[in-house]
Amino acid sequence: MKGSSGDILSDSNVAVTALAAPAYPVQLDESSEVRQALKRVANELHWSEEGRGAFGRIIPRGARVLVKPNLVLHENEGPWGIEPLVTNLSLISAAVEEALCAEPGEVIVGDAPLQGCDFDRLLVATGMGQWADNLMKRDPRFKGVRDFRRTTCVFVDGVRMAAEGVQTEDRFVLFDLGRNSLLEPITSDSDSFRVTCYDPRLLARTHSSERHQYLIAREVIEADVIINLPKLKTHKNAGITCALKNLIGINGNKEYLPHHRIGGSHSGGDCYPDSSLIKQAMEYISDKEYMTSSVSKARLWHGIGRQFQRALHLTGDKTGIEGSWSGNDTIWRTCLDLNRILLYGQNDGTLADGPQRRVLHVVDAVVAGQGDGPLRPQPLPLGLIMAGQNAAAVDWVGAQLLQYEPDRVMIVSRAFGDFSWPLTRFKPDAIHILGDWKTGKAAQVFMKRDNSLSVIHPLGWRDVTRSASAVESINTKTEQAG
Repeated sequence: MKGSSGDILSDSNVAVTALAAPAYPVQLDESSEVRQALKRVANELHWSEEGRGAFGRIIPRGARVLVKPNLVLHENEGPWGIEPLVTNLSLISAAVEEALCAEPGEVIVGDAPLQGCDFDRLLVATGMGQWADNLMKRDPRFKGVRDFRRTTCVFVDGVRMAAEGVQTEDRFVLFDLGRNSLLEPITSDSDSFRVTCYDPRLLARTHSSERHQYLIAREVIEADVIINLPKLKTHKNAGITCALKNLIGINGNKEYLPHHRIGGSHSGGDCYPDSSLIKQAMEYISDKEYMTSSVSKARLWHGIGRQFQRALHLTGDKTGIEGSWSGNDTIWRTCLDLNRILLYGQNDGTLADGPQRRVLHVVDAVVAGQGDGPLRPQPLPLGLIMAGQNAAAVDWVGAQLLQYEPDRVMIVSRAFGDFSWPLTRFKPDAIHILGDWKTGKAAQVFMKRDNSLSVIHPLGWRDVTRSASAVESINTKTEQAG
């Protein structure tokens, strides 16, 4: 491992600290409450070192450090503002400043937002642009904010207009997990993988039988230490976006990221439950729209698709054709593949036998996101910063905070699986809570805490929440008594 010693796979500790109020500080200096919270969780996890900041025991002198926030989009698609949408600048700046205290060779901030994200608007909306410019002038070890995308797009009258190859391929490392990909067991010869608003033929080139490719930003693979800064949110495709899901943003091109499989569950797909003639038609129309190179034909297909969308709306359907339900058996596999690459990936595109870099996870749950996330999140004021060295453990705690049953959310439960290049060497019952809450086994800590917080979940994920499990338990007991 290129960073300092430590066993990422066996570290089951998650530190949680609470702010005085669920609000972000205006000032970004050392007195910032978020920065102080970061220092507290780092101290609990033994990351800090006197005179070398919150990450002094983790970041070797002269190391290359990547700070990876969630910068998904420049504006909330709902009316709720940017706070529940992206990692707040107060945490990004705190992580960068504390990393610089450890005397690294360089620190960069990088992410691959949604293709439709206006990166310049994002930098203005978050305040990140001015902050980065000022810090680069003050400390040349900070190299600024990088956009990892190779393809960007805008939508004109609902039709996608793309700019391809905005960065050269030599800025990325190609990985092919082949038959060892977690996607291989659900791969067929029918080119069934899909990602919203994209030509399925491109996805078929990167993901087919014994061929599962990912294109990872070179800055990620060349980093000695990665500080992952996810925003805790509900997510309509994965249930939750936290440490594990945030790794989507290390990949440069969307056609390397299967999100679901075409068709309903009755026909072998996982785009939606059961079957639907309207949805089958919508899938066909969507493929036609994104496969054509003609703008006029794309507009024609888009118009037809809108009519079917209206018809679907009249049926009362809320989940659509984007894999937005708990039966999505694809997206978690893509995310866990990316996490394996992050830990084990080498510069030549192969995976080593052991972890190659240190990865730390510090979660922005001051104002979390609920409802129709990740792009239309409503604020969920939790007032928390949590951190850990193992993404699976961190996400298990995050799922609990969002009132899910973690063992029923596949991106969380499957992260503890027994597969090549594993993410953990422990099971959920070993997760240990540290910090402001009472220290102890995580399951017991949550059992004793007040769990009355009301969380709004995506419609397709309400069957795997804690309240749904309680209803199921009551119904089961009633049936047994009868």
